[in-house]
Amino acid sequence: MTELRPPAPGQELWITREASVQFVSQRFLFRVISVCPKPTYQGWAWLTGYVLDSRGTAVDKREIFVRLAGLRPAQRAGSDRQRAGS
Repeated sequence: MTELRPPAPGQELWITREASVQFVSQRFLFRVISVCPKPTYQGWAWLTGYVLDSRGTAVDKREIFVRLAGLRPAQRAGSDRQRAGS
């Protein structure tokens, strides 16, 4: 069995109910700031980051407990530009 790795700081993710039942009624874009290094349940992690609006602007800082297998990378043009350094 392959162990899932937590996301890297700066990575943008779609947070949905696949990540946790606490997100059953909402879906949002999230930019990871940090991953808590303390051990937790296998396959789960505490993430700190920003909720992003449709333009990629941070609108709220949150700490969330998520199932790593339920995280989905976001594919946005703005995140590609940021990685390229433009």
